[in-house]
Amino acid sequence: MEGRREGWKKVCARGAGEAAVAGRSSSPLERMTPRQVVQAWVDAFNRADADALASFYTTDAVNHQVAEMPVQGRDNIRQMFASGFAAAQMHCIVENLFEDGQWAILEWRDPSGLRGCGFFHVVHGQITFQRGYWDKLSFLRLHGLPLPDRL
Repeated sequence: MEGRREGWKKVCARGAGEAAVAGRSSSPLERMTPRQVVQAWVDAFNRADADALASFYTTDAVNHQVAEMPVQGRDNIRQMFASGFAAAQMHCIVENLFEDGQWAILEWRDPSGLRGCGFFHVVHGQITFQRGYWDKLSFLRLHGLPLPDRL
């Protein structure tokens, strides 16, 4: 298991998008299951590596954290992660990681006890759509970030 995890880290560090051609990848990520892609995604998230995270998404992917507006496009997703990591120290602890066809389902928590879940649609080793559910108000309070004027 440890060798496989190290392999995922190396693939993640190189990035999923570097070999994307005409919507298909010839990288090792293409051969990864949705569950394996999301595990590698978690590894990149825990390194606060916005570039590696963005590389897991297709160029026109959508990331919709339901507490926020949907973000479309790899570059915008990269910026979303970069801004998030600049504002707060985040860490994802996997509680459960399931796979069903082209979907991976992640149940997570952070060291402070915040919990959430994410649904990832993975096609040819890249995320085309992600939806995440988490408590934004608790997140803001935990990280000492400004609360919105309207709740």
